[in-house]
Amino acid sequence: MTKKSVESVEFTPHAHWVGDGFHVLPLFANKAFTPAVSPFLMLDYAAPEIFPPREQPPGVGPHPHRGFETVTIVYAGEIEHRDSAGHSGKIGVGDVQWMTAASGILHDEFHSREQSRKGGPVSMVQLWVNLPAKYKMTKPSYQTLLAQDIPVIALSDEAGQLRVIAGAFNDQQGPARTFSPLSVWDVKLEVGKQAHLPIPKGYRTLLALLEGEISIGEKAYRKGEVLFFSDQGEHIEISAKTQTKFLILSGEPINEPIAHYGPFVMNTQDEIRTAIDDFRRGRMGHLAA
Repeated sequence: MTKKSVESVEFTPHAHWVGDGFHVLPLFANKAFTPAVSPFLMLDYAAPEIFPPREQPPGVGPHPHRGFETVTIVYAGEIEHRDSAGHSGKIGVGDVQWMTAASGILHDEFHSREQSRKGGPVSMVQLWVNLPAKYKMTKPSYQTLLAQDIPVIALSDEAGQLRVIAGAFNDQQGPARTFSPLSVWDVKLEVGKQAHLPIPKGYRTLLALLEGEISIGEKAYRKGEVLFFSDQGEHIEISAKTQTKFLILSGEPINEPIAHYGPFVMNTQDEIRTAIDDFRRGRMGHLAA
């Protein structure tokens, strides 16, 4: 079984605010919304940040999406969500929110009321997953994936653990329903240990290093870097130089044109113009203040 090699690395040193609640690093940097990350689109990481107590929860007010899915994984704190399709919920540490915007939706995201009142650390990632053209105008949907329902697999030699959010690992299937073949694995690796992770040949494969330092072969990599692997090969080998946390994202590339503008991701500029018009005309629903 041949190894996938690291073909390129992206590093984003500067964070920016999304609303007033999420201070994020855009980890895909200049490769976001390109074939290099397909079937994914974008990845924001909010490293742990202490928020002081306040009555009005920080976050992001109502905004639209069309043509893709948002996946939010919480590492610290609590996030509340609601959308124009009638879904709402609260996710805490280890939980995942998988929202399929598809034909169009309005939603907002805030620190939970309790989180805001007591203050404290908040940390999360939000991944955007593309939809194949035939699914972009399907009905919006929402999946709450609680930590207790996400399989946790102990890696061999007490190397660490892997949570299967989407896809499968060691015959354990993750709970997320997806529209194309892909995997999202949330991994912790102990210092001095090594992981051997099987990934199908032909899958686009990325490693987003959120904490710690790893080595692959003779090369070392540090937190904030995203590694892009070759599509060839059938597994990757990772050694932890420190205690580490990273995401493995892999999947079959969606070989279709990408047209994107702000919160809309379609296949043509005409479809983008239609999305903007539909939003302005209220066709993506409404959220009460």
